[in-house]
Amino acid sequence: MKKDSSRSRRKFLQQIGATGLLLGASPFSSMASAKKAEERILTYEKPISSNDKIRIGVIGYGVQGHFDLDTALQVPGVELAAICDLYTGRIENAKELHGKELFTTINYQELLDRKDIDAVFICTTDVWHARIALDALAKGKHVYCEKPMVYKIEEGYPVMAAAKKSGKVFQVGSQRVSSIGYLKAKELLAAGEIGQLNMVNAVYDRQSSIGSWEYTIPKDASALTTNWDKFIEATGKMNFDAKKFFWWRAFKEVGTGVAGDLFIHLLSGTHFITGSKGPESIYSTGQLSHWKDGRNLPDVMSGVMQYPACQEHDAFQLTLQVNFISGTGGQEIIRLIGSEGVIEVDGNDLSIKHSYMPEAPGFGGYDSLFTFSKQMQAEMQKEYDAKWTAQQRKRKTKEDIVFKVPDGYDDHLNHMTHFFDAIRSGKPVVEDAEFGFRAAAPALSCNESYLSKKIVNWDPVNMKLK
Repeated sequence: MKKDSSRSRRKFLQQIGATGLLLGASPFSSMASAKKAEERILTYEKPISSNDKIRIGVIGYGVQGHFDLDTALQVPGVELAAICDLYTGRIENAKELHGKELFTTINYQELLDRKDIDAVFICTTDVWHARIALDALAKGKHVYCEKPMVYKIEEGYPVMAAAKKSGKVFQVGSQRVSSIGYLKAKELLAAGEIGQLNMVNAVYDRQSSIGSWEYTIPKDASALTTNWDKFIEATGKMNFDAKKFFWWRAFKEVGTGVAGDLFIHLLSGTHFITGSKGPESIYSTGQLSHWKDGRNLPDVMSGVMQYPACQEHDAFQLTLQVNFISGTGGQEIIRLIGSEGVIEVDGNDLSIKHSYMPEAPGFGGYDSLFTFSKQMQAEMQKEYDAKWTAQQRKRKTKEDIVFKVPDGYDDHLNHMTHFFDAIRSGKPVVEDAEFGFRAAAPALSCNESYLSKKIVNWDPVNMKLK
């Protein structure tokens, strides 16, 4: 089935036009977000020659593989060359969607051997990410790797080294870092809009069986149809388990749970907005509250991380939360709290509310003053009135800020565009291998902390466990 990507692009360009980019009363309404959007629009509209065409192969054609491919094909000049998946039903699905002539395989090495493939998308289970990334870079392919970049911290170092040595574009798939909403939050934080940052509260809750990874398992699932022996080459011997193949995020043998799936988004977003290199201490706890379906990773999890003061930002504490049976119905919020206000990033939109402490210290009301003798109260009241004016005792006020992206805005498409633009132009991507590892390592450390019930100490500058 051929995608009508040109129609989608035209609609998107109309919606993302600079005139409709920002909604809100703010002196920042003409800042760099608009310029960035305009630059991207110009890139979209630039004619694509045959030399600019980029042919891609997808390794892992599950839920995210479908979403990534559909979005990638909306970018001008991008063509599908091959799809690899271990489940035979997805191979059949690939041919139904993209034509019987499409090259398909259950062996990703055959896909990497093809000379007509410029870039690969790694959308497999977490346990396969590093191995395939290294093989793809060795074959001279550009790489788009789904998050988390690696399954184990020690896998990050060879991947970063290989990406740097290869000279190829390597981008990790946490799409929010390409959001114009996150860019706006970054600008406003750097401009001092909320004063001194001291805490970040980040939440990614869900309330559904599919949101909790209970995906539909096909009736023909078996060790044969899933090529189970190939699947467990990265794990060691395991008896066939359809849940571990199709619900893999819930099992520590092949996936990384809520930490690798959703903490990673919150970490990536926080790091992008603050410019942070990462935390120095990590602690996590969790429980199996509702989805007692055989999984061995929690469905409710919290993390606490301490970020040291550095050139990029003030010291702050980050709290992370995922609740898979949340009565909120689900939410994705990063709340940056400063001494003078709060930036709340809700999806791609954001709002800012200001709150200022008065210049004068507190005196009276819920205070110990009333417990003193009347003479002492009167004497101290007189001194306070003489020292502080009525204006100094008031809280300063400032207009709130609201930023909303246009209807139809797609940060995933933005992220894909950055990847393909980088291949064509040589420009760096925001979420390269180092950025991806700086988010993955703390996320993976949350699982380690949860399992060991210990604090994990991390060196954010040198990217090593202490």
